[in-house]
Amino acid sequence: MTDNSRTGGGIHAGSASYAGRATVIETRKLSRTVQGKLLVDDISLEVKQGEIVAVVGPSGAGKSSFLRLINRLDEPTGGTVYLDGLDYRQLAPRELRRRVGMVMQSAYLFPGTVAENLCFGPRQHGEDLPVQEIDRLLEQTGLEGFAQREVLHLSGGEAQRVSLARTLANKPEVLLLDEPTSALDERAEREIEALLMRVLRDHHLTALMVTHDTAQAERIADRAILIEAGRLILNGSVQEVLNAEPVHH
Repeated sequence: MTDNSRTGGGIHAGSASYAGRATVIETRKLSRTVQGKLLVDDISLEVKQGEIVAVVGPSGAGKSSFLRLINRLDEPTGGTVYLDGLDYRQLAPRELRRRVGMVMQSAYLFPGTVAENLCFGPRQHGEDLPVQEIDRLLEQTGLEGFAQREVLHLSGGEAQRVSLARTLANKPEVLLLDEPTSALDERAEREIEALLMRVLRDHHLTALMVTHDTAQAERIADRAILIEAGRLILNGSVQEVLNAEPVHH
């Protein structure tokens, strides 16, 4: 499949350029049922190294549920996920979540300073984050001088930047982005989006991003998938999938 012809400002040349790359994330018949309700239904998907895939679909379709299964924030009731060819059930959940980071709609920060939040993940693995690395992450996310700032005093956009920096402190291979800009005002939304595009490019990260913003999907993603009622309905170019997606916000 080639989507080089699509318009939009995606930061890569299209999914055809990923054909020869290694598969970083593969879901095989991934499913989750809770109290008889099928939230994710038999989804199989491959995502190549450095590829950015938008996950779209109507509200309640199972997009966030699908994302949460990929790093075992929720447990699948069927199927599994492979990370770099390894069944992720062979990894400790903490190690999996270090390698597959997640940025959610709202920044869930720990009480304390910005620096303490950045240090949390590495400390879980017995590592101390050097001051120079803290400063580098803060500079990279537009938060120079924020190390000792209390998180209670941050704006929504600043908190989301800290959330991203905290995730990057773990040196993830994959980023799961669950509507990371939808809780922000328009200015902060565009700033965080630009930051994400830069970080994804600079770190050569593989990413899956749930978004209701079709223009955002066009700007960022290389490819898109459409989920409806828990099922993968369409997997193709961003334009192809967005044209088929019935709910535009």
